[in-house]
Amino acid sequence: MLKAYKFRLYPNKEQKISIMKHINCCRYVYNFSLEQKIRAYELDINMTQYDLNKLLPKLKKKNEWLKEMNSQSLQQENAHLDSAFKRFFREKKGFPKFKSKKSFSVPQNYEVDFTTNKIKLPKIGLIKAKLHRKFKGKMKTATVSVTPTGKYFISILVDDNKKLPKPKKFDKNNTLGIDVGIEHFATLSNGEKIDNPKYLKSKLDRIKILQKRASKKQKNSKNRIKANLRVAKLYKKINNQRRDFLHKLTTKIVSDSENQAIAIENLNIQGMSKNHHLARSITDTSWYEFFSQLEYKCKWKGKTLLKVGRFEPTSKICSVCGTVNNELDLSIREWTCANCKTKHDRDVNAAINIKKFASQHQNLISEAPKELRGVPVEMSALAESAKQEVAHFNGR
Repeated sequence: MLKAYKFRLYPNKEQKISIMKHINCCRYVYNFSLEQKIRAYELDINMTQYDLNKLLPKLKKKNEWLKEMNSQSLQQENAHLDSAFKRFFREKKGFPKFKSKKSFSVPQNYEVDFTTNKIKLPKIGLIKAKLHRKFKGKMKTATVSVTPTGKYFISILVDDNKKLPKPKKFDKNNTLGIDVGIEHFATLSNGEKIDNPKYLKSKLDRIKILQKRASKKQKNSKNRIKANLRVAKLYKKINNQRRDFLHKLTTKIVSDSENQAIAIENLNIQGMSKNHHLARSITDTSWYEFFSQLEYKCKWKGKTLLKVGRFEPTSKICSVCGTVNNELDLSIREWTCANCKTKHDRDVNAAINIKKFASQHQNLISEAPKELRGVPVEMSALAESAKQEVAHFNGR
C-alpha cells in the first residue's frame, strides 16, 4: 500500500537558493519537453519520456546552469509529462499546459534520519526537518515544494508492503447515502446534517482589505511584497482550515463500523462552478477534495464507495413511494408527496434516494453475467436509455 508522508523543511539561505534553482530548472525542462511533445504530436510522431531524456545532454550544453542540478529530478519531469499525456488520451483529463511549477521530485538517492531530524537531498545536502511521525517501508519518490507563504515541505511516498483489505459485504442496512450541498455541507441518509463552515465567506471582508492595501503599494517594492505575503498567509490559513475539516469528517464517516458502503453522487463540479451565482460557494465547499478523500480512505478501510449517476433525480423522487415531483424548484427545501402525503426534507430525501439507487445498481451488477460485471459502479440507471438516444441520433 502506498502512502504519502509530508514534513516541514527548514533550509538555510544557501539551501533555499539551491531548492529554488532546482524548481526553476525543472520547470524549464518540463516546458521545453512539452514544446517538443506538441511539435511531435502535430507531426503525428510518438515521443516517449525516454526520447525526451535523450535531448537533455544537448539541452545542458546550451544551458550550463542545468548541470548544477540533480539529473534524476530533471528526468522525472519528463516522466510527469508522459503520464500527463497518457491521462489526456486515456481519461480525457485535458491537454497538458505549460506550468510555473513550485516543486521538484527526487526519485531516489535521498536519506531520512529520524534520530537527527534531517533529510539529505542530492546536490543540496542535509536539511533540517520536523519529522513528527515515523514510517516503515520502501521510500519511493520525494517531492519538495514551496508555498506562496515561503514555507518548504517534502512529501515522501512510501510503500509499506501491505495489501489493501478486501471490501466487506454490504446491504441496504449498512450503506450510508450522502447528499452534498451549500447551506449544509453534507446530509446523511440517517437524517444527520453537517453544517458548512464556509471558511472563505467568513474571511472575505478581511481578504478585500488586505488586497486593497497591497494594490496601493508601489510595484516591485518591499512593502508590496510584504502586503502580498499577508494575503497569501490568509488564503493558506483558509485552505488549512478547510482540509482539516474535510479530513476529520471523512475519517469519522469511513471509520464508523455501521457504514460498510458509502454512496455519493457523481457530480459535474467543474460544470456547476460555471454558475456565477454559486461558483464561489461551490469552490468554498471543496466537494472534489471531499470525494477524493472518501475514495482512498474507503480503500484503506476495506469499504466500498458507490457513485450514483449525475442525471438521477434524487431530490425530486419520493423515497417512500417513488412518485416524481417535476415541479420541485431549487428554492423549495421541504415538500409533500402528492401520492403518499409524506412530508420530505429535500436534502434528507435526496440522501436516502442516493443510498437506494446505489444499492439497486449494485444488486444489478451482482446478478449480471460475469462478463458484464466490470461495468463501473457510477453508471446511472438512465444509462441504457441514454445509449438508445445516442444510437437513434447517430442513425439519422
